[in-house]
Amino acid sequence: MPRNPTKDRTEDRPRSYVLAGQRIEPPRLAAGLHLVATPIGNLRDITLRALETLAAADAIACEDSRVTRKLLEHYCIATPLTPYHEHNAGAARPKLLARLAAGEAIALVSDAGTPLVSDPGFKLVRAACEAGSSVSALPGPSAALAALAVAGLPTDRFFFEGFLPPKDGARRTRIAELACIPATLILYESGPRIGRALEALAEGLGPRQAAVCRELTKLHEEIRRGDLMALAQAYDENARHAAEIRGEFCVVIAPPSADAGQPGAGEVDALLRRALRHASVKDAVSDVAAATGRPRREIYQRALALSEDQESEDAAEP
Repeated sequence: MPRNPTKDRTEDRPRSYVLAGQRIEPPRLAAGLHLVATPIGNLRDITLRALETLAAADAIACEDSRVTRKLLEHYCIATPLTPYHEHNAGAARPKLLARLAAGEAIALVSDAGTPLVSDPGFKLVRAACEAGSSVSALPGPSAALAALAVAGLPTDRFFFEGFLPPKDGARRTRIAELACIPATLILYESGPRIGRALEALAEGLGPRQAAVCRELTKLHEEIRRGDLMALAQAYDENARHAAEIRGEFCVVIAPPSADAGQPGAGEVDALLRRALRHASVKDAVSDVAAATGRPRREIYQRALALSEDQESEDAAEP
């Protein structure tokens, strides 16, 4: 059924927003799916086009209605919310697609930042495109790009990883794969896991320069810069003065040195020692071989030698 233009202006809710104390009625919004970037912390970090779209849409598909409602209330927007997140996406997606097919304008937002970055919006966009619905993007805030901009690290080439695997083995394997990427790395992490993630990154990538960005654009924004070893120590939960872990984190890591080439024997041994603290010889060899590009047999022989040296040192202690 085509969209009814009369219904748009006879609904009970106002299609408007308030900015600087002035109520503004937005222009009519075209039917289709509108991907709206929202603030990552500071509610003033929103575009005029985003406000117009949120106010004029027939509905806003959001991850957490409590989060999105705070933004809408700040600008006096009365557009109804409908949940769309990883737990209900299978059931909610067909309903949203049906509304799009009927000629409605649907805005899609994430809890913060640009939709589809570490959220379930991709499948909805793909399905909407396949169904012939219009899909448009409204660019705006992004935690990954904000962190990259303030990190003080190379910006000409970067790789967005998102969240590392939570389990130790899978995380070590993924970090070993990331070690060979010739670009600045950008990762997301939660407060409870930031310490262990930095420790694993230091073990797998060595003393690369990095920045840990916490609560970007918010009142208590914090940016710590240094090498991964020092940052891991700063967030060590056993340290006497551990860094604050409340809030959202974005970690930016420098690329491998362009003139580094293959690491020397000393660096290989250092990587192996760190890996052997938490992994078996087999896993440590796999991780270090992937990270350095050296032959697995060579790494295995060094691992055996280091293990024998450690056993000798332990036996020699009184």
